[in-house]
Amino acid sequence: MAGIATVTFSSGFANAPRLLHLRQQFLGASLSFLYKQSFSMMGFNGQLRQKRPNFARKLVIKAARTESKGVELGSRAPHFELPEPLTGKTWTLEDFEAYPALLVIFICNHCPFVIHLKKDIVKLANFYMKKGLAVVAISSNSAVTHPQDGPNFMAEEARLLNYPFPYLYDETQEVAKDFGAVCTPEFFLFKKDGRRPFELVYHGQFDDSRPSNNVPVTGRDLSLAIDCVLSGQPVPSVQKPSIGCSIKWHPGRKL
Repeated sequence: MAGIATVTFSSGFANAPRLLHLRQQFLGASLSFLYKQSFSMMGFNGQLRQKRPNFARKLVIKAARTESKGVELGSRAPHFELPEPLTGKTWTLEDFEAYPALLVIFICNHCPFVIHLKKDIVKLANFYMKKGLAVVAISSNSAVTHPQDGPNFMAEEARLLNYPFPYLYDETQEVAKDFGAVCTPEFFLFKKDGRRPFELVYHGQFDDSRPSNNVPVTGRDLSLAIDCVLSGQPVPSVQKPSIGCSIKWHPGRKL
């Protein structure tokens, strides 16, 4: 009896380390399972990691929109004397006195609303300049805040797009202020009766097309106004404002 008891006791004592090891393995596996389950339920899939951005999400960038303000129809065209960066020539309002109508367009290089229309503005200008319309474009944006709109880049733009009209630089921004221009693009159409000064007859949009609104560019609104002026017909007084980027004023200055 004593021998048997001794053998049993000795056998259990000898296997104790192995049983303890198996018990630790079982407990470790159980804890590991519970640990993974808990973190999986929290969205970690068993391991800690930083939340990554969802690059599949569509990024939409909207440019700030500014509407042209009400400038009184019938007002006279302000005098200007501005340089053309492409040629170095200085242009004045008097250079267009011989024309029956003058279209003054405030544009710039970088504005998405201008980029959206610029090729069609060139087409419209080429078409109507053959019919007697005078056209001049002016950039009044600050080259301090927006160097891409400076005179050197203006010259490149005019050359690249083969502008049929002079593209003038309003460095002091006084001309934009005199016209009451606040956005790009902004259109001022003047008519001239004989020796009378140019009078504003249209201050509205090119058409209903805007970047990303999927409306085709037609130039309908502006074309209708030009047709009326060149044919001696009254221009409709109901005019939708032009919408575009705000003119970039020099730091500390606003219209």
